[in-house]
Amino acid sequence: MALCTPDWQLERIALGELPSDALPAARAKLEQEPHGLARLARLETDSAETLARHPPEAVAREVARRLRTSAHIEAHAARQPERQGWHGLSMGMPVAACLVLLFLSTQQELAVEPPSLMPVRVELLETVGIKGDARLMVYRQDEGEPELLSDHSPARRGDLLQLSYISGGRRHGVVVSVDGRGAVTLHHPTTLVGPTKLQSGDAVSLTHSYELDDAPEFERFFLVTADSPLDVSSVLEAARLLARHPTEASTRPLPLPGTLAQTSFTLEKVP
Repeated sequence: MALCTPDWQLERIALGELPSDALPAARAKLEQEPHGLARLARLETDSAETLARHPPEAVAREVARRLRTSAHIEAHAARQPERQGWHGLSMGMPVAACLVLLFLSTQQELAVEPPSLMPVRVELLETVGIKGDARLMVYRQDEGEPELLSDHSPARRGDLLQLSYISGGRRHGVVVSVDGRGAVTLHHPTTLVGPTKLQSGDAVSLTHSYELDDAPEFERFFLVTADSPLDVSSVLEAARLLARHPTEASTRPLPLPGTLAQTSFTLEKVP
């Protein structure tokens, strides 16, 4: 079953940022999809309205203000003793780009995620992405077209999921999940000794789909990436350590060295 054009690729079509040899085919595929051109038109209209509401100079002023605030917070945090037992991923990332996204998302009534999202928490900073970041995409499969889910979407026992990743230029990666019962599942590679190499380019689907069981509260997927081969067992052990504390496992990063990048995708389990 062919997947409909995902939102990230739709944006690149609208901006003309796909490679010149790939853009015509991507646009032709979009035209064949139900409501494909309507989705593209809505995106272009929204982009124009966003630029009109938020002129670049206003965004630049807000980014500068938030950078000053962020620098103050980071300086304060650096003076505080490290929380014992946690040596996870640093929040360091391209802060300016992250703040642009936060500024636009807080000012717009149109949000990327559905209104059912949990309130924004500081932990979300580790998963706020910019174009080109490694990230996970999760589809729910049913009798109709696969549904592209948003972070913190509701999910139920028996939902059949297809995981995909975008490497963002990273050469190696491991995908694991943790649920509300404390179980840990390895999704990529499929064995401890399997290759961790990632394919570059557009979204790449994992070879196996995944059916949700009756574990309560949440199912959280992690993508850990690096430019050199990863030790799968170390990533699994970090996931097991986190899974022992369910209240932490739904929000905290994996306790891994800061040299490794990680992002996560959470589904909220409902009856």
